[in-house]
Amino acid sequence: MELSCKSEYAILAMLELAVHYQSGEPLQIRQIAAQQNIPDRYLEQLLAILRRGGLIKSQRGSKGGYLLAREPWKITLFEILGCVEGLDRVHTSEEDQPKTVDGAVVEEIWQEARRAANSVLQKYTLAELCEKRDSRRQLDIMYYI
Repeated sequence: MELSCKSEYAILAMLELAVHYQSGEPLQIRQIAAQQNIPDRYLEQLLAILRRGGLIKSQRGSKGGYLLAREPWKITLFEILGCVEGLDRVHTSEEDQPKTVDGAVVEEIWQEARRAANSVLQKYTLAELCEKRDSRRQLDIMYYI
């Protein structure tokens, strides 16, 4: 299992919005892109997906931009990845069913791994990511002093 570039960028953009959540000021695409080193055009597409998924909202006008739709402690990584990658999709068509006993065993283990990964992703919120980031930055500061 690997984190796609799309998912990583979505999480980083959401993290940036979470960091600025308390200010109540919307962030513009260029601000998020510059801070998190995400290409502007790609970020624009990701933010549209996240907005359609109800995780962020946009504000028009000269002081417009993007804001979290809910508090950072109410948005999980699972929700973000589900919005961007469709993690909650369940494949139950006839074509997806394993054709052999060996395939069924592999599928069963894969489903168990997916459930375990989803459980971890549901456990972490944007607020917890912010806390981890802040504590890591404090460690880096202490290291360089």
